[in-house]
Amino acid sequence: MKTDYKNLSELTDKKLRTLRNNINNRIESFTKGGEKNLPPSHMLHGLDEAQCKDLQKQVLAEFKKRAGK
Repeated sequence: MKTDYKNLSELTDKKLRTLRNNINNRIESFTKGGEKNLPPSHMLHGLDEAQCKDLQKQVLAEFKKRAGK
C-alpha cells in the first residue's frame, strides 16, 4: 500500500504534519544507521533516504505555500 505524494495540497494540515514528523524521524534513523524495515501499511514504506529527503523538501514547500495564503 504505497501512498501517492504527487499532490500534497490535497492532504489535510494534520496529515501533512504527521507526514513531516514521520519523514524527519525516518531521515534521523537513516543518519544514525538504525533504520528498520517498515511494514507495508506505513506511509513511508519503500522509500529510501534520498526519496525521504526529496519528499521532505516537497512537504516543507507545501507548508510555506499554505502559510502564504
